[in-house]
Amino acid sequence: MSKLFAVCCYLYLAIWAASAYAEKVTPADELARQLEQHRGKVVYLDFWASWCGPCRKSFPWLSKMQTQYQQQGFVVLSVNLDHNQQFADEFLQQVPADFPVIYDPRGELMKQYKIKGMPSSFLFDRSGGIISHHAGFSEKKIPLYEQEIANALAR
Repeated sequence: MSKLFAVCCYLYLAIWAASAYAEKVTPADELARQLEQHRGKVVYLDFWASWCGPCRKSFPWLSKMQTQYQQQGFVVLSVNLDHNQQFADEFLQQVPADFPVIYDPRGELMKQYKIKGMPSSFLFDRSGGIISHHAGFSEKKIPLYEQEIANALAR
């Protein structure tokens, strides 16, 4: 009986430690981890919210770019700024994303990146430097966005 008790205590502590760690991981920590994981790739970082009309139009395009250029070292990351994750989850059921979503309900990354409009995007080159930034999304500007991605991938 004491072995069973010891195993149960160990499992409880392991679960508690894992949940305590998960609670301490901030959106900034998660973004840093994602950027590190994709070091050497061209990264398109998109800030969005469920209430953003242009975000609904940008997501299919972002998924298309992810699929089209991933073999060349391109990745899309996104940061959701909804205060309630349920709104983001409902949005994603209607407009699926083929890329990671980082939830930032307190807007810490929004402040760090000085976001002024939705959606806002940043294109990082392979060395991690920001090479372009856009506030808003316009279907008329898709050729410009795609040219920036192609130029970054060609470097």
